[in-house]
Amino acid sequence: MSRPAKPTLSFWQIWNMCFGFLGIQFGFALQNANASRIFETLGAPMDAVPGLWIAAPLTGLLVQPIIGYLSDRTWTRWGRRRPYFMIGAVLTTLALLVMPNSPTLWIAAGTLWVLDASINVSMEPFRAFVGDKLAPRQRPTGYAMQSFFIGVGAIVASFLPFILAHFGVANTAPAGEMPPTVRYAFYFGAVVLLASIAWTVFSTREYSPAELASFDDAEPPAVHQSAPLAGPPPLLQIGAWIALGLALAAAIAWRDGDKMLYVLAGLCMGYGLLLGVARMLPGPHMLATIVGDLRSMPRTMRRLAWVQFFSWFALFAMWIYTTAAVAGTHFGSTDPASAAYNEGANWVGVLFGAYNGFAALAALLIPLMVRWMGLRLSHLVNLWLGGLGLISLMLIDDPKWLLLSMVGVGFAWASILSLPYALLSDSVPAAKMGVYMGLFNFFIVIPQLVAASALGFMLRLWLGGDPMHVLALGGASLLVAGLCVLRVPSHQEVV
Repeated sequence: MSRPAKPTLSFWQIWNMCFGFLGIQFGFALQNANASRIFETLGAPMDAVPGLWIAAPLTGLLVQPIIGYLSDRTWTRWGRRRPYFMIGAVLTTLALLVMPNSPTLWIAAGTLWVLDASINVSMEPFRAFVGDKLAPRQRPTGYAMQSFFIGVGAIVASFLPFILAHFGVANTAPAGEMPPTVRYAFYFGAVVLLASIAWTVFSTREYSPAELASFDDAEPPAVHQSAPLAGPPPLLQIGAWIALGLALAAAIAWRDGDKMLYVLAGLCMGYGLLLGVARMLPGPHMLATIVGDLRSMPRTMRRLAWVQFFSWFALFAMWIYTTAAVAGTHFGSTDPASAAYNEGANWVGVLFGAYNGFAALAALLIPLMVRWMGLRLSHLVNLWLGGLGLISLMLIDDPKWLLLSMVGVGFAWASILSLPYALLSDSVPAAKMGVYMGLFNFFIVIPQLVAASALGFMLRLWLGGDPMHVLALGGASLLVAGLCVLRVPSHQEVV
């Protein structure tokens, strides 16, 4: 007997289930637009800023697979994903209140760690929530709706310091202190985040595990699957990863290389040690299960990994260096205490708000693009628009015209936040939607760690110390990501 399809949800049902992303992106946008500004204000040199950002991707690397694994196995009267929405919302709210009041650089860096971990506690189940609630035919719409709320939330959040300054709130402060414009923006963001996530929690319901198993999308089509790897990780593989990490560390020490490059060596050794620990643990153990799922991930997920790597490397380069690039190139100042630098930093907030605004508009168009061109070609086009947008930043003289560059970045951002998840959710079993969405975050976090560890080194040695060249490198990375999309099978294609 054939299984039933999931019921088709109305526009407002999809709206309610995605509304919490408005608040999540409010916190995320405040972090992205202002963390470098906070670090530099508290005395961090420009080439050390990427290292301070390492907290953000590392927390995602650790938190998301664990939260995904746990939420797959949670069932309460509040559902399986919604309890994690609220826990993350409360913790994020507290971190947003602390971050702009950090008295020292290291407290700010530690608060960023807590802030990003808390955002991830809420965000990971939201991705799985769409896969749980929507049939495959509606998932592009669901993820596009999340992109819409991400865009709207980020517009307001990114513009807040600029708007507050326009209404007379002080935009400068004594050395080592954040301007009131930034502090009040974080306070407002904390309220919005908690309220919007609470809206989703109280306005939606979830399917029970038994209901999910009864639908026709409980198991993915065979085209997406790879053959599962039997048994524990082999000793040779474990040793190879550890040896590679040690060799990289030795090479860095021998050449007296940048200390941030040790992060790359640590990633290799860390993965080898993870495999080793998983080998020693019994099969039902959480870590052993997560590693087994990682090693047996669907073919679609393996190919999407390359798309994600080049996409998120570009995004992290943009988030880290746009403030320095625009303030230095277009406003003529690299001094965080100067009025010109802070004017440039506020304009970056406007630019970030603009690309999120264009992303919100793009999110309305993406479902139409998918119907016309399919998932893969739509994503390729959007990534190339973003790549050209980033490259154009170094070719434009008038900072007002940088808004035009943000059109392409906005389309890429909306697409990155929706179409890879639509492709992925069609390829994983319903019972493991959470853990695979969490593991998919590896391919967001690893490129961010690579960027955080290598960009400072590359800026000094190869890019002439000009942060604008980092943005051009990010644009080229998006063009490569677009080409990688062509290798990803869609649910309608066999390759």
